[in-house]
Amino acid sequence: MLLEFRLRNYRTFRDEATLSLIASPDRALLEENTAKADLRGAFRSVRSAAVYGPNAGGKTTLLRALQLMRGVVVESAALSPDQQLNVQPFRLDEDSKDKPTLFEATILIGGVRHQYGFEFTARRIVSEWLLVYQTARPQRWISREFNQATNSEEFEFSTHLAGPKRVWQDATRPNGLFLSTAIQLNSEALRPLFQWFNVALNIFLDGGQIPFEFSTNMIAKDPRAILAMLTAADMGITNIEVERTKGVQHSFTFDSQTRQIQTSDGEAEIAIPKFQHSAGTVRAQFDYVDESQGTQKLFALAGPILDIIDKGYLLVIDELDRSLHPLLVRQIVETFHDPAINTRGAQLIFSTHDTSLLDPALLRRDQVWFVEKDETQAAKLAPLADFAPRKNEAFEKGYLTGRYGGVPVLTRRLLPKGVSAKR
Repeated sequence: MLLEFRLRNYRTFRDEATLSLIASPDRALLEENTAKADLRGAFRSVRSAAVYGPNAGGKTTLLRALQLMRGVVVESAALSPDQQLNVQPFRLDEDSKDKPTLFEATILIGGVRHQYGFEFTARRIVSEWLLVYQTARPQRWISREFNQATNSEEFEFSTHLAGPKRVWQDATRPNGLFLSTAIQLNSEALRPLFQWFNVALNIFLDGGQIPFEFSTNMIAKDPRAILAMLTAADMGITNIEVERTKGVQHSFTFDSQTRQIQTSDGEAEIAIPKFQHSAGTVRAQFDYVDESQGTQKLFALAGPILDIIDKGYLLVIDELDRSLHPLLVRQIVETFHDPAINTRGAQLIFSTHDTSLLDPALLRRDQVWFVEKDETQAAKLAPLADFAPRKNEAFEKGYLTGRYGGVPVLTRRLLPKGVSAKR
């Protein structure tokens, strides 16, 4: 369960910003939209967070930062010594472009809070830390700092971190994380944290368009759950079958640090979904490519959504509303809010332009976030709760009238008078 994500000096975010999923004391929708965030129930976490803002305001950058943090954790130990990290600092002032980028995530794993983060430049990890809250007082398991004056790294470890720490330290390259290196060398104590990034954190950018293979494989095992989702969405589908055929499979390996893509082709058995539609007594089967973009997106998302809710993972989607009807998007959000379905604390973070979701009957004030740029073109992040909206205030109207920020400043016409495409 993610409690907080903090970043600084990444793309449009020059200054520090924190996305918090810790629930406020607000009692609205408490049982539906929040879950206990520790075993004692001392505080709660929201089950979803919606991020609003104008085009190019920083919504996707916020989610991309979380994706990059995941990539550095999972892949940095495998980088060659001279390989650079794909850091992209704020570029519109002279001071920031040479400063390190900071990422930090506070995560609840097995009822224990883990606060893990690092700072890095293109050439090296500048600092790295891990605080573990097995009690109210944190244990600093990892402390790593690069001393620029001596051109050396300084490590400190807690006795609570079991294992050959000096061996892991010596094996850690300047451009690799200690966490990632220790996992490669079989650290069991750090494995739950690494696995949260590697397995529990699921991020889909670019409008949430993802391959259909995961859902197709779920259909092949048991079609009932996914078919029920598509039937409930009123897409006219009465059955889904899987056809297996031999073909050429294109494989893509993406390096999140270098942003290089390696491709390979090979013969493989490919599972293709087939959708049956019915009109009275007439039935017809359609290929995946014949379905609408909305049907394709919902089918591709259905498998991951079911799996993430079943396992209590985190789903992050950019532009959840793209190609989907507002009522369907609302149903997806409500599925994460339903404590009878979401029994293991799964979470959903998504960006959207769908203002119909700004409904106090659907989202609490601490579940809505706004991103916008200031006069220096640096992105700012703020929750709706900061604006102290009144109880039962019309969130959608307040947002569209600019009360909370996060909306584009538009002129009355997209094209000024006298401007024409004619030459």
